[in-house]
Amino acid sequence: MHIEPGLVDGAKLALSYATAAACGGYTLKLSADMLKTDGAAALLLRALLATALVFCFFEVLPHHPVGVSEVHLILGTTLMLLFGAAPAAIGLAGGLLIQGLFFAPFDLPQYGMNLTTLLVPLFATAALARRVIPDQMAYVDLRYGQALKLSLAYQGGIVLWVGFWALYGRGLGAENLVSIGSFGAAYMSVVLAEPLIDLAVLALAKTLRGLQGSAVVERRLHQAA
Repeated sequence: MHIEPGLVDGAKLALSYATAAACGGYTLKLSADMLKTDGAAALLLRALLATALVFCFFEVLPHHPVGVSEVHLILGTTLMLLFGAAPAAIGLAGGLLIQGLFFAPFDLPQYGMNLTTLLVPLFATAALARRVIPDQMAYVDLRYGQALKLSLAYQGGIVLWVGFWALYGRGLGAENLVSIGSFGAAYMSVVLAEPLIDLAVLALAKTLRGLQGSAVVERRLHQAA
């Protein structure tokens, strides 16, 4: 998703810088934790793979402007399950930045807002995953209901953050509220598709046992905790 240019401007942009900095700090913490358990090579490789995929999600997959933002199939939960929270966060930040620098420079003033909108729901979804996925279950064995909960958390979080930025920038006017509502309704339709995509990707990963224990994917993908 991309916050509409001009939705938040002037001094109000300072809040987006602060929230983006907080997200960056938490990403560094997650990365430091991963360095201790998986090593630098795994973090770098997965982060690069996630960045490339995010760039493709933004540029190749269909996306349409609706209301105050755009509807994208971002697949944040898929990235988290495949690579882990830290590489997924780096990938989302990196893919978004590459797109802004080379293809959509008009989005750069909104980078802090877009980054916050993508990463805070990712962190919340990672926390939820620890609650809804039993320790004795590998990610490749997830059921639809579990995948749906994760998708609802991620996509719902994106809708909430977009709504927040819209209200913060333009207030409670009727036109703004209608734009927020139309975006939210369109975006939540992604929830119907993402769990199916997650399960399809996990089913494919289940057949690729050669990746088990490698630096390419998250250890929990094929193994219980």
